[in-house]
Amino acid sequence: MINKIVQSMGEAMAGMRDGATILLGGFGSVGQPNQLVDAVIETGARDLVVVANNSGGGHVGLALLMELGRVRRIICSFPRSSTSTVFEELYRAGKIELEIVPQGTLAERMRAAGAGVGAFYTPTSVGTKLAEGKETRVINGREMVLEHALHGDFALVEAWQADRWGNLTYRRSGRNFNPVMATAANVTIVQAQHIVELGTLDPEAIVTPGIFVDRVVHVPYGDPAI
Repeated sequence: MINKIVQSMGEAMAGMRDGATILLGGFGSVGQPNQLVDAVIETGARDLVVVANNSGGGHVGLALLMELGRVRRIICSFPRSSTSTVFEELYRAGKIELEIVPQGTLAERMRAAGAGVGAFYTPTSVGTKLAEGKETRVINGREMVLEHALHGDFALVEAWQADRWGNLTYRRSGRNFNPVMATAANVTIVQAQHIVELGTLDPEAIVTPGIFVDRVVHVPYGDPAI
């Protein structure tokens, strides 16, 4: 019987290690699996590479992971915001590396990883510092930059509903980067707000099929009728 639901954060984090690349879902504070990030902290893993839309805010979730000195490098689209003080202090002190990737390119690099595509050409970033050192090619009269697929060792995902096979739904903007990241990692770990019986989810509403999911932990919050 397939059952991907685990009973503890410890089980969910099995295999987490120093130097891992973690794909972290969320857009700002929406859809971020902060309880899974707390569980990563509890493992003691260090020297991590984190891929996320932004660099966290306040002193929770990703920001706390960085504040504790666990992140060596962050790959993101928006490293600065009104609440990204932890990242800014670390970056100015030379204690963290940064790779900026345009938001659409970031999503497509992970989509490519999930689809088994090694690299792709895009006009985004042509003529900017972000294209320096990268292969370029003229396609249909337009200059393009070669971008490589972006794989993760682990994807940390926040979902609205999950069943024991790992099929997932998302609520509104909580969908954001979570589905594409779920496809692009060796191990996908999900915190789901609601666990439902197998067969309950409308197949047409399932965004992430269970084939992409390895572990699900229940983190209850909210009303499934909302």
